Order: sequence, then structure tokens, then C-alpha cells
Amino acid sequence: MTLTGIALIIIAIALFILVLTLIPAILTVKRTVESVGTLSSMVQKELRPAIQELTGVLAELKTVGGGVSEHTDDVRRFMTALGETGTNLSTINRSVGSVTNVLGATSVWAIGAKVAGKYLIDSYLKKRGGK
Repeated sequence: MTLTGIALIIIAIALFILVLTLIPAILTVKRTVESVGTLSSMVQKELRPAIQELTGVLAELKTVGGGVSEHTDDVRRFMTALGETGTNLSTINRSVGSVTNVLGATSVWAIGAKVAGKYLIDSYLKKRGGK
């Protein structure tokens, strides 16, 4: 067998080991993505009714505001506070999206670190046991 043939066999074995090591990581990433998707849909389901209720409250406030013209300053302040509440809800929605992205990225990094650590420990134990 030539030197090139031996090198190709070693490369093939190394690639095979790499693929075997990456399969659990890929499966874990897949489960993480599914979990993040479930979390995202749950958050959307929870926020959608709150936004609909807020829209209903705004419609009622417009009706009440039309009939109470002598208290325009009070109504104006209340509408400002309600607008700030809508802004805060929007900020919360963006924050939840950011947290979801961070959780996904953190899970991927943790999986990578776990796989790398396991590989390094296995390699170290093999070297130590081989002597």
C-alpha cells in the first residue's frame, strides 16, 4: 500500500469519527430549534389577546373621550399613558424575541462546548490509557 493510500484511509477514518461526533450535536440543535419555535408561538399566542384587549380599550376610550369634552386635559393625559403602555408592550415583545434568540444561541454554544469537552476528555483518556 502506498503512502497516499494510507493517508487517504486515515483521512476517511478521521472524517467518519467527526461525523459520528457531530450527529448528537446536530440532533440536539434540532431539538433546541423546535423548543425555541414552540416558545415563540406560545409568546405570540399570549401577547395577541393582550393587544386585542388594548385595542378594545382604546376604542372605548375614544367613545368616552368624545362625550366628556370638559375633561380634555385628563383624557389627554390618560391617552398619553395608554400610548406609553402600548410602547412598553412593543418593547416587551421585542425583548422576548431577543431572549428567544439568545436562548437559541446559548443552547447551540452549550452543545458545542459539551461535545468539544467530551471529545477532549475521551482523547485524553485514550492517550493516558494507551501508555
